[in-house]
Amino acid sequence: MSFKRTVEDFVCEHCHNFVTGSGYTNHCPKCLWSKHVDVDPGDRAASCGGMMEPIRVEGSTPKYRLIQKCQKCGIVRHITVSDRDEPAALLALVQKQVS
Repeated sequence: MSFKRTVEDFVCEHCHNFVTGSGYTNHCPKCLWSKHVDVDPGDRAASCGGMMEPIRVEGSTPKYRLIQKCQKCGIVRHITVSDRDEPAALLALVQKQVS
């Protein structure tokens, strides 16, 4: 598996936020959702196209990871939390985990 950097801007299909991509952006920093488009990071080879729901946050400072699950095929992915992610969205997800 090798990472392929692809710089893409997109409109989040969950919250409709416009996201400016950096080549490493794979989820919306506002709602933390993404789309299942990769088999290997950056390859855009997945045919699924399902929405990836953020289900939890794992790890500790500074290596937090966002765990997402595809609503269509059920695959679970771990991705690094970005410094562009909205703290309120991360906090809401953590609070959801503990309630």
